[in-house]
Amino acid sequence: MSFREEVRDWLEDNCPPSMRDGKAGSTGGGRRATYPNPELKVWLDRMAERGWTAPMWPSAYGGGGLDRDQNNVLNEEMRRIGTNYPHSGMGLSMIGPALLEFGTEEQKREHLPKIVRGDIWWCQGYSEPGSGSDLASLQTKAVEDGDDYVINGSKIWTSGANFADWMFCLVRTNPDVSKHEGISFILFDMETPGVSVKPIKLISGMSPFCQTFLDDVRVPKRNVVGELNQGWTVGKRLLQYERTSIGGMGGSTARTGYGLAELAKRYVGDDDGRIADPTTRADVIEHRITDIAYGLTVRRSGEEMRSGKAPTFLSSMFKLYGTEQNKRRLDLSLDIMGSKMLGWEGDGFEPRELGTTREWLRSKANSIEGGTSEVQLNIIAKRILGLPD
Repeated sequence: MSFREEVRDWLEDNCPPSMRDGKAGSTGGGRRATYPNPELKVWLDRMAERGWTAPMWPSAYGGGGLDRDQNNVLNEEMRRIGTNYPHSGMGLSMIGPALLEFGTEEQKREHLPKIVRGDIWWCQGYSEPGSGSDLASLQTKAVEDGDDYVINGSKIWTSGANFADWMFCLVRTNPDVSKHEGISFILFDMETPGVSVKPIKLISGMSPFCQTFLDDVRVPKRNVVGELNQGWTVGKRLLQYERTSIGGMGGSTARTGYGLAELAKRYVGDDDGRIADPTTRADVIEHRITDIAYGLTVRRSGEEMRSGKAPTFLSSMFKLYGTEQNKRRLDLSLDIMGSKMLGWEGDGFEPRELGTTREWLRSKANSIEGGTSEVQLNIIAKRILGLPD
């Protein structure tokens, strides 16, 4: 039996009906996860048991152990039945890959299987009130005390911190060297005494970002990832993983379950299977073509990475273009839906319309999170195009 046949048979036997045909949801997991649709939990457990929530991670740490070609087959077969991965989040896209590259064997065995199973929700402690784009100027301190570090400071824009179980965090462990050299990368449980979280409400009405306060938070030294005072190296690599992940949103359909073509046929009109308005039709086609071209470019870049492990500075290009593509998708959704995408509440709007309104507002942060577009342009100019400082 070929691998494709094996995957197809397994999906047929194990993917619940409500997780197919574009109906599948996704969860960030964690100790406080809830599952309004019980079949999402069934789907997560079955995929995790196979290691296919992290299909290319080593099987020794709970992953699927697939090579790139096998991973492509899995993705193709999942798309064929209209399902998606039941688990997402920073564990899979950011800290997991960083631990595979920089973590100790003890750290890998402690954290990676939990990420695969969706047991832990992770958040990121990078930015501070006075350290945004100049991240290396961070001031949160970790002072050595026996077998621990005692951490004091605060982090801001910590996405999902109010739901998270663990944080990966950049802290200053040596204030007497250059700002890039005295930073360490450390992990800690959000239930550790001294950790408190305050959500920040956005214009979208949601509070996905938070400020996190760290007051005498005691963390074991064994939780430092990589070399002491060399956390900038780990932190930069993780940013490349993050930017690659954020860039991937450019090729997505609307989270409401409707793609642009379906939205246009519903709100503009359907003319024998085509979008009735020619201008709208042209805009949707152009966006779809650039989506396909962008997706193929991302895939080609991945296949050119022989090691299959770490992203390159191209992650900045993907982050820049992918986020702009996502913003264009939602701007075009606004053009298509008209006043139906300007509602905030009330009986005159469907839930998916209100959801798209909030998604459109939320998309304005795409060009800031994970490093601003200006930062990405700087990286592209210096590291890819080789332009002088």
